[in-house]
Amino acid sequence: MLEVLMLLTERMAIIVTVAFILTRTQAFKRTIDLKLNNKTKIILSFIFGGFGILGTYAGIPVSSSQSFLLWVPGVNQLYFDYALANLRTVGVVTGGLLGGPLVGFGAGLIAGGHRLLLGGFTALACGLSPMFEGIISGLISKKFEKGRIVSAQIAFLTGFFMTIIHLTFILFLSQPYAKALDLVEVISFPMIIDNSIGAALFIAIIKTLIQEEDRIEANQAQKILHIADTMLFHLQQGLNHRSARELIKIIYHATQVSAISITDHEKILAHIGVGSDHHIPGNVILTKATEEAIHSGELSIVKSKEEIDCNYPYCTLAAAIICPYKKGNEVMGVLKFYFLDPKQIKPVDIKLAEGLGKLLSHQLEVAEAQKQSKLISLAEIKALQAQINPHFLFNSLNTVIALIRTNPDVARDLLVQLGSFFRQNLNTSQNELVTLQQEIEHTQAYLNIEQVRFHDRLTINFNVDSGLEKVLIPPLTLQPLVENALKHGLKDIPAGGVITIELQNALDKVKVTIRDNGIGIPAYKINNLINPKNFSVQTGLGLNNVNQRLIGYFGSKAGLKIENCPEGGTKVYFELPFTKGDGDARQDINSR
Repeated sequence: MLEVLMLLTERMAIIVTVAFILTRTQAFKRTIDLKLNNKTKIILSFIFGGFGILGTYAGIPVSSSQSFLLWVPGVNQLYFDYALANLRTVGVVTGGLLGGPLVGFGAGLIAGGHRLLLGGFTALACGLSPMFEGIISGLISKKFEKGRIVSAQIAFLTGFFMTIIHLTFILFLSQPYAKALDLVEVISFPMIIDNSIGAALFIAIIKTLIQEEDRIEANQAQKILHIADTMLFHLQQGLNHRSARELIKIIYHATQVSAISITDHEKILAHIGVGSDHHIPGNVILTKATEEAIHSGELSIVKSKEEIDCNYPYCTLAAAIICPYKKGNEVMGVLKFYFLDPKQIKPVDIKLAEGLGKLLSHQLEVAEAQKQSKLISLAEIKALQAQINPHFLFNSLNTVIALIRTNPDVARDLLVQLGSFFRQNLNTSQNELVTLQQEIEHTQAYLNIEQVRFHDRLTINFNVDSGLEKVLIPPLTLQPLVENALKHGLKDIPAGGVITIELQNALDKVKVTIRDNGIGIPAYKINNLINPKNFSVQTGLGLNNVNQRLIGYFGSKAGLKIENCPEGGTKVYFELPFTKGDGDARQDINSR
């Protein structure tokens, strides 16, 4: 028994070595990474069925008299009056644990079918048992699988019990029983030990491979995410010499390449690393390989100085990964990883370059979309200002003209307020957030002018919680809402009009409410006021503009809500995040 154990252990070590070599091949790695569909299951069944056959040939022939023989193909199988202390279970169990019941059954069918053809008094038992071992192993994997594969401990226990099942098949299906019992006594201990250890080692090897691939992919993903995190910031103004240099500095420090370069379709935008003395930003493209990649639009790998074809005679760069980046379908330039030796190019570098090329293309499209969005936002603010300025200005000037002779002091104060209002209006930019204090002052200037016009017909109430002065808000937010309440809510109110402006501290938010005691709004019109699809100049330019900018800055939850009050009138309200600025200074949205 000990001699069988030693020989079987030696042959188990050979199978494990073959398994280790196989798992290092790209073909096996690709198969493991594939989705477990029918095609992949068939491939895995043949692979692990093959290991089952290898486990048969690695077995130790044992006769009923408890002596063991060396396996001689073509000779022993003619005189098969004995059985094999084999390692067939290793391949079948591993297949089931890795691929599930169908792969386990397929591997067992292949390994068991092969064993059945060899004959011998244990042929039927050894031919049938692998199929059951594979199915049960697959069910165990579904029960105990954590992550992508079971642990080596589960594999050991599975190999242990599946070998016992194998031996049980021999006892019940092999005749004569005495000979089967005699055989099991000799082979049980070596087979249980070596099949259990073999399955555990095989699973451990595959698990190590998966963990290694996952670690490489995680590192690559971490690099790309780090680069992506800073890429958009540098690309907000487009890809130029400055943004390109900042971009490749990030990539260069995150990789182990000899140099990185980025170009447009005519000249070098930035270069860092080896070759910086002649790959100078602003110069025309030096290498023919770059020109060909721009022309083809496909990633290329060049592995010699001749292929790079740099027109500088002493250039030491000997290999490169050249990845074009695009905007739409148009090639805008290339991102290049340079190496001093072609052997330095690793598969992970190729994947990283390809991923960064796609990411750069995407970010350029995002930057262009943001640029267009800003232009639209600016146009919307200009439209809002254009609506406010002429109408309001003419009414205010008419009021000043009427007051000059009757009440010059009030007329003078009115002009001061008018100047303050228009000064802030003209200084408004779509890229800025202002403080609530500034927005309140702007709205107060507007209301001071309107109160002069409406005399005692209008009462304004400001209810502002303390500590909210520096909270940030998009400009021209309160004033259009107040103007809407005045022009539409109080339109048919001859006297006693009241507008209440409330700013409440609601923990991590600020609730802003503008309420009037006017005529209210018919329910069917409320959605039209802030719905761009139903928008019309007569009903919603100011409200729609404010609503869209609030959503653009702070998300959909910050949009306007409009309700009719039970006691009469209308209230418009929204919530801001409790984000503070730096006092009187305006804050650029790009710096947040």
